Amino acid sequence: MSNRVDYAVFGLGRYGSAVAKELCANGAEVLAVDIDEEKVDDAAAEIPYCKCADVTDPETIRQLGVSNIDVVIISMATNLEASVMATMLCKEAGVKTVIAKCASEMNCRILEKVGADRVLFPEKDSGVRLAKNLLSSGFVDILEFSDDASMVELEVRTEWVNKSLKELNLRKKYSINIVAIIEGDNVVVNIDPDKPLKKDMSLIVIAEKEGLSKLRKL
Repeated sequence: MSNRVDYAVFGLGRYGSAVAKELCANGAEVLAVDIDEEKVDDAAAEIPYCKCADVTDPETIRQLGVSNIDVVIISMATNLEASVMATMLCKEAGVKTVIAKCASEMNCRILEKVGADRVLFPEKDSGVRLAKNLLSSGFVDILEFSDDASMVELEVRTEWVNKSLKELNLRKKYSINIVAIIEGDNVVVNIDPDKPLKKDMSLIVIAEKEGLSKLRKL
């Protein structure tokens, strides 16, 4: 079974373009859409699949094949009406994850009410960071220390459940350093390497780019 995730980005302003370009640069399949033909033309050099279309139109959503997209990022924060309509149409089309950028807390609440699975404030969440998070399968969050090293919250994989860190030897296999374990509201930094991992745990790790790349392929 393929682990490939297909993305769409609606709105090619600075934020949307940054998300789409970062996804493309890392080999993801991305459909980028904007109603402004000039923005589409500007982005086409770095984003192969660019369309000039109105994503508030149900027929357009059908023609674009949005029902086959796994994750849609709606980056039209200055136009709440368009963001709401696009969110609703995507959820009706069966998109599993809709991420919407918003301009205010009120807008965020509205977008959540109409089906957005996640809402973002652009001043807190850069487009590049969002793309990196999306690409990092199973990674809950990323804090970049440099181009080569990051801190990541990593969900416990199914095949790791009931095995200890000593058994898994993740440090040797993936060159990652586990600095804490999260279980519910508890953060444990004094880690017992013999304690079996549980499905609802997550690991805080520091890893270099090579180690993260190995984990993404799991």
